[in-house]
Amino acid sequence: MTSPQDGHTLTELGHPPSQPGASVLVIACGALAREILHIVNQNGWTHLDLTCLPAKLHNRPEQIPAAVEAAVLKHRGAYGKIVVAYGDCGTGGQLAALCKRLEVTMIDAPHCYAFFEGSARFAAHDDEITAFYLTDFLVRQFDAFVWQPLGLDRHPQLRDTYFGHYTKLVYMAQTEDPLLDDIAHECATRLGLAYERRSTGYGDLPSWLGTS
Repeated sequence: MTSPQDGHTLTELGHPPSQPGASVLVIACGALAREILHIVNQNGWTHLDLTCLPAKLHNRPEQIPAAVEAAVLKHRGAYGKIVVAYGDCGTGGQLAALCKRLEVTMIDAPHCYAFFEGSARFAAHDDEITAFYLTDFLVRQFDAFVWQPLGLDRHPQLRDTYFGHYTKLVYMAQTEDPLLDDIAHECATRLGLAYERRSTGYGDLPSWLGTS
């Protein structure tokens, strides 16, 4: 079975079927699959289904709106409501404009770092322009989503070109996992950055899902 990041619903992953006539579809970034599944199962929200778009779209944010639109149009006839578990995520407002046109709700945040910490709290860190952020997902997938796409596995000398203006790596931890903490610390070392860990949990995500 492929992972939820490849686009499986909660039912396909063993979650109880949605309640008849009360189904909501969450279209999410694959980077949020694990977290959303945990929140939904923890709360027993059987009215929610989940389908995820490939997490690698974060490396090509200009493709996110078209992928979201295709997913909405594909599933709209089967659900009474569709919500989009993305922030702006580098689309320059295009995703918000799309969701408004399609009359679907999306997360009101610039990216997942903001809603994991809580958008208000994140906005208060106006002095962190030189911080590089990781979530649980990005810690697990650091090589695949950061190190290799930037070519640092082949040309480590480019590290200063990409990260010379950063001063620290901030790991926003959704879970209490010492292994992930160790990996995140190692990532900071590889990038030549100071390390900071923040235990954020799921931030605004549970309350946003709870009102969906």
